[in-house]
Amino acid sequence: MITRKRLAAGVCGLLAAMTVALLPTPALAAGEPDADSSPKVELTLDVSGSMRARDIDGQSRMAAAKQAFNEVLDAVPDDVRLGIRTLGANYRGEDRKVGCKDTRQLYPVGPLDRTEAKTAVATLTPTGWTPIGPALLGAADDLKGGDASRRIVLITDGEDTCAPLDPCQVARDIAAKGIHLTVDTLGLLPDAKTRNQLSCIAEATGGTYTSVEHTKQLRDRVHQLVDRAAHPVVTPEATEGAADCTGAPKLKPGLYSDREKFAEHRWYRVDVRPGQELRASVSVAADRAVNNDYGVLLRASTVHGREIVRGSEAGNGRTDVISSGLRYPKAPSEGADEDAPAAETVCLQVSNSFSARASVKTDPGLPVELTVDLVDGPSDASDAAFFGLGHGWWLLITLALSGLVAGLLWGWISRWRVTVWRTN
Repeated sequence: MITRKRLAAGVCGLLAAMTVALLPTPALAAGEPDADSSPKVELTLDVSGSMRARDIDGQSRMAAAKQAFNEVLDAVPDDVRLGIRTLGANYRGEDRKVGCKDTRQLYPVGPLDRTEAKTAVATLTPTGWTPIGPALLGAADDLKGGDASRRIVLITDGEDTCAPLDPCQVARDIAAKGIHLTVDTLGLLPDAKTRNQLSCIAEATGGTYTSVEHTKQLRDRVHQLVDRAAHPVVTPEATEGAADCTGAPKLKPGLYSDREKFAEHRWYRVDVRPGQELRASVSVAADRAVNNDYGVLLRASTVHGREIVRGSEAGNGRTDVISSGLRYPKAPSEGADEDAPAAETVCLQVSNSFSARASVKTDPGLPVELTVDLVDGPSDASDAAFFGLGHGWWLLITLALSGLVAGLLWGWISRWRVTVWRTN
């Protein structure tokens, strides 16, 4: 009897073990994202000698940064892979060449061990130079791999001290690679030169610049940027426009990014079926100093060069981005082939009239963001596009005919009134 009980217990234990082994692991069962699909953030902190200054809420800039970091680390979302990089934290000497290489990864990008990260931050002491350019290059390398959003949060109290490597040009080069890496910059009590440089770095990658004067402001902004990485917006798909419509890439509905030099024309193609309406918009960012008087043109034409519709926008003065858009409804087809109507290839031309001083680099080109959407064509007569008024010529002809009819009618009424007056 005892033997039978032991045998039954052994069989039950074996079945239980096999059941547990066949169940999915907790990580997979919970649907946790893997490393490739997790957003990545690297906090890049200036630890140069100027961070000793005691002018933020009665404490040093370094102490304010440490306090903000500790509070941010406590609130990092679980699915964010976070790392920390420093610049100017180790070399205390006067050799500029050595000081400009002083950047290292303090905590590797990956799942966050809050205690370990806080311990690493606690060891930092304001030391050396401000090699922002090399630090950006190092941070970009730290964030390689994966297809999720990537973000560098740069915190510094001064401009780069390692020219001729221009950190703004470094940011443009990073953006031109099409890896969708955003750099957000925060300036601690910045002067005008620092503010201009940090703004340029942020604009080059589609990031933001913030001037910081208090510890709470620093903490809240860094936390906001880390949280933004965990809830990213749609990432544009990199494309490259052609010099003419013939060799242009064919785009489907979506969001696209490109680069366009000053006063350049770039072409793209979209197939529009009968009964559909093409809606397209373009934004060109001025990520460097540009002259006044600028414009952007988005033009749709046939493959034979006949213009269909255009949208344009111009400005004068300071700008960060300028946008334009267009709509093109294609009439439904009639006949036997209505079930499989042939698509019309529409050529989209993006042009800009930006210019700059000779000292401003034109390579890489200006950031371009192009949105393409195809929707059901309008069926409501109250929609101007229903009449094809967006075509330009239709609008001109309609206005001309309306004016002619109104003029004739008004002239006839005036003559009739004069005749009646004379009769009476």
